[in-house]
Amino acid sequence: QVQLVESGGDLVQPGGSLRLSCAASGSIFSILAMNWYRQAPGKEREMVATIAPDGTTNYVDSVKGRFTISRDTAKNTVSLQMNSLKPEDTAVYYCNLMIKPTRWDYPYAYWGQGTQVTVSS
Repeated sequence: QVQLVESGGDLVQPGGSLRLSCAASGSIFSILAMNWYRQAPGKEREMVATIAPDGTTNYVDSVKGRFTISRDTAKNTVSLQMNSLKPEDTAVYYCNLMIKPTRWDYPYAYWGQGTQVTVSS
């Protein structure tokens, strides 16, 4: 069994910052891509940021220059530093990790429970 636990969502004023974290535990042989998604009310879930095992990162255009994704391989965690937050960043944020539970498994996609980020004055 693999579990993902997210933390860090909150209410913040425009221009403020938040840091989201996602910790994976359980049967983990290796973690491949680590991603953050978000879903705003009435909208489809979108990928916000991704980080590959070699550290390569990619971001959706709307957050480039404001958000930074990072990973701690030893601790099986991924973080999302969000600066200069805007009201349009309001959404439930989900971490998504591609994990091989054992050396013989194909990678599976695991999801965190979601954490609410609200940007409002």
